[in-house]
Amino acid sequence: MTGILQRGFKQGLSTTWTLGKVIFPITLIVTILQFTPVMPWVIRLLEPFMALLGLSGEAAVPLVLGNALNLYAGIAAIISFDFTVKEVFIMAVMLSFSHNLFIESAVASKVGVKWWIIVGVRVGLALFSAVLINLLWNGGNQAANYGFISAEETVPSGWFEIAFHGVETAVIAILQLALIVIPLMVIMQILREKGWLDSFSNMLAPFMKFLGMDKNTSMTMVAGLTIGLAFGAGLMIQAVKEDGVSRKDMYLALIFLVSCHAVVEDTLIFIPLGIPVWPLLLIRLTTAIVLTVVIAFIMNKVTLKRKEKTTNEHTYNTV
Repeated sequence: MTGILQRGFKQGLSTTWTLGKVIFPITLIVTILQFTPVMPWVIRLLEPFMALLGLSGEAAVPLVLGNALNLYAGIAAIISFDFTVKEVFIMAVMLSFSHNLFIESAVASKVGVKWWIIVGVRVGLALFSAVLINLLWNGGNQAANYGFISAEETVPSGWFEIAFHGVETAVIAILQLALIVIPLMVIMQILREKGWLDSFSNMLAPFMKFLGMDKNTSMTMVAGLTIGLAFGAGLMIQAVKEDGVSRKDMYLALIFLVSCHAVVEDTLIFIPLGIPVWPLLLIRLTTAIVLTVVIAFIMNKVTLKRKEKTTNEHTYNTV
């Protein structure tokens, strides 16, 4: 048992180092940029497009911060303005699809999936959902009630404080990563070497098959659904190396997870904003399932056509 724990701990440290090299610089840069003229410039650039999404110009602030940093930064910005329930719901749906865009997309690309595919799917879903909600929902015009959360925050002054705040934020992000990834890798090592992982994969096999994936993708899916895309990437990297997860299945798993990761946490944190969260959860789950099934169907069709073409060419050459 000691050997299993040691191997799991080493795997956790290795994964933390791999992901930390991506998370630290991006977190540092983006955190510092929000206190410079760059972030306000980006926000002003996006303001004309907000009306197309059914949002006021101020909505650019939480959307930029949420995508550049994380959901908590986006929520902190939301409660700094007076929005309607409809506006908050639209922003909640958009940010649930495309928050923490730089870090999560960069980390997920370590699995082998191209980063522009991840970014394209997430941003595309965010924009499409916003337009659709704006067109279909005529209600929600009353002012949003933000409940018990506060918008108060200490703002650093001076370049030294800003730089220190950036380094501190990046270090905390790495520590949080380690606290999640290392125990997870230890648990996974135990499950794998005790043979329990196979049993769990068999239980989820029907759902994986419905989504067009093999059962060995199940733990990757569970990790992404429960602890998120960035933290779950550690398990994905290990799954590709040790569980024989195919490139096609990893693509499908990432397509599902970019639409619907950390589904419990990411949904619950919007409750204090006074919006209906059940529709938010259903939108994410339905979108993820439908999108993954459709892409799996297309990929299977393309693969089948390639096989038929190769077979026909082989037959012709043989004759």
